[in-house]
Amino acid sequence: MFSVTQLSKSYNGTPAIENLSFVVNPNEILGFIGPDGSGKTTLFRILATLLLPDSGEVKYMNMDMVNDYKRIRPHLGYMPGRFSLYPDLSVEENLNFFATIYGTTIADSYRFIEDIYLQIAPFRTRPAGKLSGGMKQKLALCCALVHQPQVLILDEPTTGVDAVSRQEFWMLLKKLQQQGVTILVSTPYMDEASLCDRVILMQKGKILSTDTPTGLIAQFPEKLYAAFGENPYTLKNVLVSMPECKTAYLSGRKVHFTLRDENNAETITQKLAHMGIEARIEKIVPGIEDCFIHYMQPD
Repeated sequence: MFSVTQLSKSYNGTPAIENLSFVVNPNEILGFIGPDGSGKTTLFRILATLLLPDSGEVKYMNMDMVNDYKRIRPHLGYMPGRFSLYPDLSVEENLNFFATIYGTTIADSYRFIEDIYLQIAPFRTRPAGKLSGGMKQKLALCCALVHQPQVLILDEPTTGVDAVSRQEFWMLLKKLQQQGVTILVSTPYMDEASLCDRVILMQKGKILSTDTPTGLIAQFPEKLYAAFGENPYTLKNVLVSMPECKTAYLSGRKVHFTLRDENNAETITQKLAHMGIEARIEKIVPGIEDCFIHYMQPD
């Protein structure tokens, strides 16, 4: 569906994305995972035909993203990271406005947007600017879908939204996928990667790795351990200072670490006890965040 080849874009000489190449398969949820500044927004603006690349090529259904953008745009639904609807217009007025732009109506697209529309319908007379964060995101999604696009491009749609709203939002995305929509979604939340069919890990404008969530985890090359203690920050600093540890980093209220030699696990426990530090150590299964940190390590 999408074919991206050697795509690059710079701002004032500073690269935002560098030589990105990947494909997007029909009817998949493809997640772009990375921290702020990794190039996700620049990439999505190019894919949405809103920004010209410096070099490289993007093809959509054999159409060129630069030369054929007018033909491509009706196929795309784009939801930017920042809420960009009209705050003084009501929910229904915003929806009618975007439907009119695409030459359709809410009634014509109702079956396509029904699941989302029913959730925002009780607030249809409320100004968009006075909605909660979760409802703003659902309204923005509904506006992006009102013309029934084949591809949905979502730039960090759940940032700043509460956990319940995030879960509801992803349930809506799964239903859209069942309706045949291809979804590209970027997020800084590593836990959302497991909800995607494939994941592209990005850092500093480059692709670190591409695979299914389970494929990424299966490629993790080392045994991973977790240390549980009363003061995780102190525990992390102590582990970093030990020559037996290869890497150590905080993960919530625990410390994840790898060893230069698996036989050193008992040595670590003994050293901590000798220092008077109470800690419980377990071997664990890595997650997407652990894979991301692994790929960020210098060779």
